[in-house]
Amino acid sequence: MKEHYTPYLKCLLSILLMAGIFISAPAQKKKKRRAQTIELVISTGRSYMGTPYKWGGMSRSGIDCSGLIYQSYKTIGINLPRTAREQSKTGKKRGWEGIREGDLVYFKFKKKGDKWYHSGMITHVGEDKILFVHASSSKGVVESNLLADYYKNSVRNFRRVIN
Repeated sequence: MKEHYTPYLKCLLSILLMAGIFISAPAQKKKKRRAQTIELVISTGRSYMGTPYKWGGMSRSGIDCSGLIYQSYKTIGINLPRTAREQSKTGKKRGWEGIREGDLVYFKFKKKGDKWYHSGMITHVGEDKILFVHASSSKGVVESNLLADYYKNSVRNFRRVIN
């Protein structure tokens, strides 16, 4: 009796295995496209490194933090709001444990009683450092370590725009 079912079971297993391959192929393609999109947005952000800071700036002659994020995401067809404060409400909120490359990070700093917002884009997530590219008002566009106390203690939230 057992031998009678063996060919059917082998056939069924083959069909299920092939179905799994065909079902996972689109998922793999989507994952690869997402990785390429993230790579493009990060390389665009990094291409601005060395650009001087200019409040309200949107070009390679001068750019501010939200302008950098706006221009980087524009290259992948995503139109974000122009200011860091408005950008910080876009996308899906993430926690420290769930961030990945391409996610956005927003800060709230206090300077002499005034609150001001700052934004950046995560470029690397490692065990000992998390890098992000941003337009620093004193250094222009740079890549910094988010785990440095100055930044870590002022993080307001993380947002994922690329799903």
